[in-house]
Amino acid sequence: MQNRQLGQSGLEVSAIGLGCMGLSFGYGPATDRSEAVALIRAAHERGVTFFDTAEAYGPGDNEEVVGEALAPMRDQVVIATKFGFVNGVPAQGLDSRPERIRQVADDALRRLRTDHIDLFYQHRVDPNVPVEDVAGTVKELIQAGKVKHFGMSEAGPDAIRRAHAVQPVAALQSEYSMFWREPEAQILPLLEELGIGFVPFAPLGKGFLTGKLDPKTVFGKDDFRSTVPRFQADAMAANQALVDLVGTIAAEKGATPAQVALAWLLAQRPWIVPIPGTTKLHRLEENLGGADVVLTTDDLARTEQALSGIQVVGERYPASHQTLINR
Repeated sequence: MQNRQLGQSGLEVSAIGLGCMGLSFGYGPATDRSEAVALIRAAHERGVTFFDTAEAYGPGDNEEVVGEALAPMRDQVVIATKFGFVNGVPAQGLDSRPERIRQVADDALRRLRTDHIDLFYQHRVDPNVPVEDVAGTVKELIQAGKVKHFGMSEAGPDAIRRAHAVQPVAALQSEYSMFWREPEAQILPLLEELGIGFVPFAPLGKGFLTGKLDPKTVFGKDDFRSTVPRFQADAMAANQALVDLVGTIAAEKGATPAQVALAWLLAQRPWIVPIPGTTKLHRLEENLGGADVVLTTDDLARTEQALSGIQVVGERYPASHQTLINR
């Protein structure tokens, strides 16, 4: 596994990380703890050094699993976690007050079984707390040795600039894939200008780009995709052209659709590090193989031409999830 630098922060991580959310949150019943620990350790054995979690994934449960899994190799990995919701529960609203940030940091250190957080993200921008105060609080945590780097998630250009002026932002984590390309307009140029790394979550389009889902797919009631407009049957049928495109490229490359989707992201910028998640070892190994798929300039040009003719249908969050789309 090759490594990449997240912008100009000096933070070096594996080219593909592991998003740990789905092990305990969002996609159905939590994975058995011993199996989750084994999967995280298997990722490290295969070269992954970048692991992503958050207080909100549980709340707290995911951090505990990640902490247990990585305790034996703590000095060999980079752990990212997040703050920003009331009691760590997105449905209860946003909370990035300085006292809350400090409390989340202390709780995360305990659950992660560590004395420092490598990358501490604001999970979503809180309109009730000046972003300068948020950045300043994390700066104090960095000075205290509890945090190494500051990150933001799903933040807009103005918030990023303002926060970065107080405490350099090492990385932005936002959704980005062939299925959601909004960051290309303003975010990627800004990150390049400021020297900030980019960590795309949902790099496989929440599973859609793998080709394993279709309009007949039935999601469980505790799978958040069951409420997402983009995953309703009519939208998935309309978006099948995107899956067909990825599948065609995969066939040409002797790769899987998931590997092509990840290779496409890696080819966009040298400071992009996607964090696909999975609960299965064979999917983990498949995803990591995306780092070995080479898309040529011609491949990328043909893909871009094809993508420009595909209009993706459906919103990525339901209106009720306003805290997740707030910028």
